[in-house]
Amino acid sequence: MDRNSVDWHGQFTAITTPFDTNGEIDEKSLRQHVDFLIAHGIHGIVADGCTGEFWAQSLEERRRVVRIVTEQARRRVTVIGSASTNNTRDVIELARYFKEIGCDGVMMMPPFMVRPSKEDIFQHYKALSDAVKIPILLYNVPQDTVNNLTPDLVDRLADLDTVVAIKDSTFDFNVFWKLQCTVSDRIRVMIGPSTLFGLAAVQLGAEGWVDTYSNLWPQLTVGLYHEAKKGISPHAIELQKKGTELRHFLLKDGWNMYCAIKAAMNLRGLPGGYPRPPLRPLGESDLAVMRDGLDRLGVPYAAPAFEAAAE
Repeated sequence: MDRNSVDWHGQFTAITTPFDTNGEIDEKSLRQHVDFLIAHGIHGIVADGCTGEFWAQSLEERRRVVRIVTEQARRRVTVIGSASTNNTRDVIELARYFKEIGCDGVMMMPPFMVRPSKEDIFQHYKALSDAVKIPILLYNVPQDTVNNLTPDLVDRLADLDTVVAIKDSTFDFNVFWKLQCTVSDRIRVMIGPSTLFGLAAVQLGAEGWVDTYSNLWPQLTVGLYHEAKKGISPHAIELQKKGTELRHFLLKDGWNMYCAIKAAMNLRGLPGGYPRPPLRPLGESDLAVMRDGLDRLGVPYAAPAFEAAAE
């Protein structure tokens, strides 16, 4: 396998996982959100990644979330299941299940918190590549995992049989550009920070992005991708600026990103649901600030059909 084995491009959404007030997976809302995203033109979904709060779920719950998303997507868009864990055997177990249920690929970050050597990390990925023949999307987010998929390590990983792409969430344009120069002939380079430099990245060859904010406003991020493919224009620049404003607002001091995106979705009639403890939903005073900010930014409300389904 290589970059030509898949057609992963455009706006991929790292989908949220809605929980109810008891902390249980809200299957109806999750299915409704899959339909909302597809109706608004996204090209793919990454199920149960960081935004999906995989770290607060059991392995069985993770299988369930990815199965729900895969079933509801019904082959209309690409679906990639997140198989990241610190245990190589669990990664392989999840990937095998995702392949059985029809996922198009798996996303996998390096082990987190612990500090393995680069060779340990390489062997972690190699074990999956050898065990399960399913396309792998590497995921680099060192500010959260501690461990960095450095360009030289990615250069080695790109030669593994089933590695076909990488999502770079270092938020460092220089790192993205080095990856683009080093490995884009073999694997597809996607970014996480579409709202920071998605326009520039696509202009320099990025296939697209996997982002969080499209859960709330897919019209903005899908529009940005399509405008970026046309070239740099005043409209494309305006969309990029709007995305940056949205990002900065939702990363307000004192707000956890995952809680903020769910609160914003709820306020706009989308099935955000609740975060899982230890994360807590925003309080009333924060929601008032949130509501004013969303109005100022022009974030649209969901269509009535989606509002009704989320109630």
